[in-house]
Amino acid sequence: MGALAFVPAALGTAPAAHTFRIARVVDGDTVYLTNGAKVRLVQIDTPEVFFGVECWGREASAETKKLLPVGTAVRLTAERATDRVDRYGRLLRYVIRVRDGLNVNVFLVKHGDAAPYFYRGREGRYAMMLKRAALRARAHDRGLWGTCRHTPVDFDRGVDTGPAT
Repeated sequence: MGALAFVPAALGTAPAAHTFRIARVVDGDTVYLTNGAKVRLVQIDTPEVFFGVECWGREASAETKKLLPVGTAVRLTAERATDRVDRYGRLLRYVIRVRDGLNVNVFLVKHGDAAPYFYRGREGRYAMMLKRAALRARAHDRGLWGTCRHTPVDFDRGVDTGPAT
């Protein structure tokens, strides 16, 4: 654990232009970098695929894998309104794809693969954009909103789509 414990601190002071590479996508909102760091996409939540697969969990994970294949160059941006690291030691960051500047966190919400999640009510710089995007995705039955129709809108809690069918 000694080497990994040092990684978040080192990344926290890295310049914004520093790039990293994706080693693998764990699920819709968690990725590993080739340097060993684990990153949780901040301010969003996707349905679960571990410890009970939720409705739209597999699809959300597949979308993140499509957006961030192994080797993809990314930039990480911290959110001042939140913690820098979660209780599991994962960096909390916006993941920006280098080749086109795509903010993966925002994209996933726009396409209905994720919902905004403001842990402890701490809304960050993209909060209004994320809320509007989620409500638009819901109004157009995109992704989880169209398939998992009973999903409540509550941006202060993790998304709960219920069990996959």
